[in-house]
Amino acid sequence: MQDLQYIELETGANPTAAVIWLHGLGASGHDFEPVVPELGLPDDAAVRFIFPHAPNMPVTINGGMTMPAWYDIKAMDIDRIVDTDQLMDSARAVGKLIDQQVERGIPSENIVIAGFSQGGAVAYELGLTYPKRLAGILALSTYFATAKSVKPSEANAGIPINIYHGTADPMVPETLGVRSVETLKGMGYEPAYMTFPMEHSVCLEEIQEIGRFIRKHAL
Repeated sequence: MQDLQYIELETGANPTAAVIWLHGLGASGHDFEPVVPELGLPDDAAVRFIFPHAPNMPVTINGGMTMPAWYDIKAMDIDRIVDTDQLMDSARAVGKLIDQQVERGIPSENIVIAGFSQGGAVAYELGLTYPKRLAGILALSTYFATAKSVKPSEANAGIPINIYHGTADPMVPETLGVRSVETLKGMGYEPAYMTFPMEHSVCLEEIQEIGRFIRKHAL
């Protein structure tokens, strides 16, 4: 996969932390730009936000239509039949963005990987397998697509993971969020799980919780 295009936003000069935030199917890096001022980060916090754009590809569940996607979804049953190879390619491409932030002077342990829906599935794969310690994983309205194939790194054993889900989500049922929690616990992680009365979206209370996570683990 070619290098990803992305939007970069900094909350202060000489950032000491970074958040790489992955959008969902058919969206773009612009989707989560507006949440940054709502996170409630300290005025003196210098955080670099990276919002990558997924590549365009045909998506089977949408009649083969080409759209921004991190991987193809071949069937929408409860287990989500996805193109795992494409998902892992996307994880590697986003991993290069982590490498770039490290090269620019931000310690890997101050870098958070966040993802919504499809982006969250990539965040799981990347966050658990990246060879250097990361600050944490934020999984929003998503599912653990590579639970059976993931090869976790020792560097991120015990990585902080917060999972958020809407109780009325018609796209990614909450059962998939719960399943992710159970799977991760079975692997030795200690994910935190929070639900909100919403559909397949984000809400202000959730954004504020994300801000607290960033303050606690990356700053």
